[in-house]
Amino acid sequence: MKKLLAFIMAVVMLVALVACGVDGGGQLQKPSDVSSGDETTKATVGGEDPQTQPQETEPQETEPQQTQPQQDQEATVAETVLLDEKGIKITAKGLKDDIIFGPELKLLIENDSGEDLTFQVRDCSINGYMVDPMMSVDVVDGKKANDGMTFLESELEACGITSIADIEFRFHIFTTEDWEDFMDTEVIQIKTSIAETYEYTYDDSGDVAYEKDGVKVVVKGLDTKDSILGPGIVVYIENQSGQDITVQTRDVSVNGFMVDAMFSSDVIDGKHAVDSITFLSSELEENEIKTISDVELSFHIFDSESWDTIDDTEVVKITF
Repeated sequence: MKKLLAFIMAVVMLVALVACGVDGGGQLQKPSDVSSGDETTKATVGGEDPQTQPQETEPQETEPQQTQPQQDQEATVAETVLLDEKGIKITAKGLKDDIIFGPELKLLIENDSGEDLTFQVRDCSINGYMVDPMMSVDVVDGKKANDGMTFLESELEACGITSIADIEFRFHIFTTEDWEDFMDTEVIQIKTSIAETYEYTYDDSGDVAYEKDGVKVVVKGLDTKDSILGPGIVVYIENQSGQDITVQTRDVSVNGFMVDAMFSSDVIDGKHAVDSITFLSSELEENEIKTISDVELSFHIFDSESWDTIDDTEVVKITF
């Protein structure tokens, strides 16, 4: 039973993804230069001293840079008990396609905990890429629910995912009435029927904006596709730091005007993400910005659990 809240969340998430996802029909400008510090320099890897090379380039629009998807393979999930403790039993029943949103992991939830509970998911990834599935299910004590975890097709396409090899996540369970935490599970992994033969690849092409201590941020281009929110800079993030991180932006300017960018990306240790630094069209219009030619910003990176700062980068300059 799909709740109204879940539907509203789905619509909001779909709108956001339309704004920031890379789509084959969108227009994407590759960054002609990425830099840090006061001088415009080419981004470097491995800590080598960059060669200062100011560039005068005209903005160019190209097709979006996407991960080359592998050939579609039909994936199935065997019926598996995922959780059975504290009066809660959750069983994976299979994987099917939702004709509206995308693939759905079907779940049977049984609640004999003595509490009316709400079931959601956290820290979810597919094939090593972070995703935000739709799921919020209310189950009264003593009852059962057939529901599911739905993955947006547009989000999978942005990561180049056409076949699901594995899914990792944690269940976040809380009391429906007062929102008190009931249980946060350890990471649960589901391997599909194609997991053993699937070739895991990650597209990190683009201009490296930041690379330090196992964290890499790559600027892939500017997505200028019309949307409700506005255009955005598509970025790839890789986290091999040994801790779960959140990456945000600070002190963002577009064509010399300060703006508020929408960007906060959680990346679990060992995972990857494709996300977008989104600018509101209304704010660009207020500053009479019709074409984005240069962006300056810094990245604020912190531990997702403790909120301890990991790094605040120097200024990154991006020219289109």
